[in-house]
Amino acid sequence: MDIPHIINFSKIGSQDLGYITVAETQKDTPFEIKRVYWTYYTPQDVIRGGHAHKELQQVIFATSGIIEFNTLDLQGNRENFILDSPSKGLYIPKLIWRDIKFSHNAVLLCLASELYDEKDYFRDFEEFKNYKK
Repeated sequence: MDIPHIINFSKIGSQDLGYITVAETQKDTPFEIKRVYWTYYTPQDVIRGGHAHKELQQVIFATSGIIEFNTLDLQGNRENFILDSPSKGLYIPKLIWRDIKFSHNAVLLCLASELYDEKDYFRDFEEFKNYKK
């Protein structure tokens, strides 16, 4: 599915012992994972994101805290997603603009389909809106 959507990952364990959640390439994620990164200590009053990718796909988790995503596609469809469980991942396909707001002490974990490439970014919203495949 080439629209942003929530993927619920299996949670193994119990409240008494704790849990583990596993993400496996092309079993749980719709792409081969080439890069993993995490962001943390983001102040609550800072909006991150403000970009889109030409090719990169991502599955993003809030491993701690709550992270809110506002997304926009090239057809003007807006969505809002709340990541509030470490077993809930947000799939973001290519060509999706996003703005991200973090709760206090939130940690974002990202599984990415590509290695970092600055040329893959749209950082200017007008350039993104006017992009034609």
